[in-house]
Amino acid sequence: MASLEELRQERIKKLELLRAKGMNAYPAHTEREISIADFLSNFDTLEAKGETHTLVGRLLSLRKHGGSLFADIFDGSGEVQLYFKADEMDEVDFELFDEAVDRGDFIEVKGRAIVTKTGQHSLGVKKWKMLSKSLRPLPEKWYGLHDEEERFRKRYLDILLNPEIKEMVLKRSAFWNAIRSFLISNGFLEVDTPVLETTAGGADARPFVTHHNALDLDVYLRISAGELWQKKLMVAGFPKVFEIGRIFRNEGMSHEHLQDYTQMEFYWAYADYQMGMELVKDMYRYVAREVFGTEKFQIGEFEVDLSGEWRLYEYSNTIRDITGVDIRNVDLKDIESALEKYAISYDKEGFNIERGIDLLWKYCRKQIGGPGFLVGVPKSMSPLAKEDLAHPGYVEQFQPIIAGSELGKGYSELNDPLDQAERFATQQAMRDAGDDEAQMYDADFVEALEYGMPPTCGFGMSERVFAFFMNKSVREAQIFPLMRPKEEQ
Repeated sequence: MASLEELRQERIKKLELLRAKGMNAYPAHTEREISIADFLSNFDTLEAKGETHTLVGRLLSLRKHGGSLFADIFDGSGEVQLYFKADEMDEVDFELFDEAVDRGDFIEVKGRAIVTKTGQHSLGVKKWKMLSKSLRPLPEKWYGLHDEEERFRKRYLDILLNPEIKEMVLKRSAFWNAIRSFLISNGFLEVDTPVLETTAGGADARPFVTHHNALDLDVYLRISAGELWQKKLMVAGFPKVFEIGRIFRNEGMSHEHLQDYTQMEFYWAYADYQMGMELVKDMYRYVAREVFGTEKFQIGEFEVDLSGEWRLYEYSNTIRDITGVDIRNVDLKDIESALEKYAISYDKEGFNIERGIDLLWKYCRKQIGGPGFLVGVPKSMSPLAKEDLAHPGYVEQFQPIIAGSELGKGYSELNDPLDQAERFATQQAMRDAGDDEAQMYDADFVEALEYGMPPTCGFGMSERVFAFFMNKSVREAQIFPLMRPKEEQ
């Protein structure tokens, strides 16, 4: 069997042959005037007229049969068979195609709609030209790419040859478009906010740091989809805004976590977290129906029906019911003992009781199928949410719980500037003590709040929701996941 390099050299020789015959193997212009999908859908009419049409596409297969050649091309809209017959073409053109064309090449073909003896709707080719000569052979089958790292590294081949991955890419686009359509139809204005920030805010996460040469200062890649910026738009008088954009978190990788991903956040003036829960429930159901045609999903070990009842899971009570630990009456030692009991690993650097309680909750949530909403989160765990006056020490926060994971977070936004300043100070103290996921003090945001922000509900969700609905890891559900350079492996 020839090596990849030997096959590549053979194709380079064919490239040289094309050039020797005066054919440009990489032209900029093509004369296509109909897609393959349109050609096939109007085939009977086109065949009856007997007119010449020009198609283009990538050659997926090539077969010889006596003095004829059969090929299949794909242009992104559909796949069609080509029929080359030696005595119906220019002899030089036929021979050059036979000698110089390989599977994987992009070609342009001109001919008439015909039906072959086997009843196949085809294009009877009269002329052809090369559009792009491929120098590396395509894998014979999509499942030839077994290794996950190799599949991710050559995702373009995975998409080209694996119908399931191509369908995932299409659904991913439909997913975000459905969210966009839902929010716009509910009166939300789409906005875009800065990706580079002087203060990383809006989430509990470790940011990426880079240097801004023009201003000569360090800046952060944002860790939320413009949360604090969108709240400033509430101050500015916009009643409903949202953003879909990329965010970056310099943290670990897992089945559910990446460092570079798409997130949506909306902010709704004069609404609270209970109104937010109803809107989010409607949005998740709408997206499920529009994109997947169902509200029932098998996600890991869980069967989830979004059309059914959405339960409320109270934070403290859920942890107590599953672990026996009452977080309302514990100290750091108690939390550490509980983490040890349930074999929950943690980083001792920067560790504190809030981080420990969060880890204990994450252990508990994995046992909840949902759908439902997590509520009753302690104030210390959520520095941007409004306190629940009926339950002092807790906040008006909600998080969709589906298949053992949190698939979003929302709350009645804190709009008391003095309270916000105090909570930022507490978070900054935690950060100074070594917790690099605690939030930074943002004086500009506090100043904006001092001009007045209306009661507001905010909510954010990431592409993890899409990955869960697809029953895939978030890395598998990305089109081009981040890869370590090959030479460094």
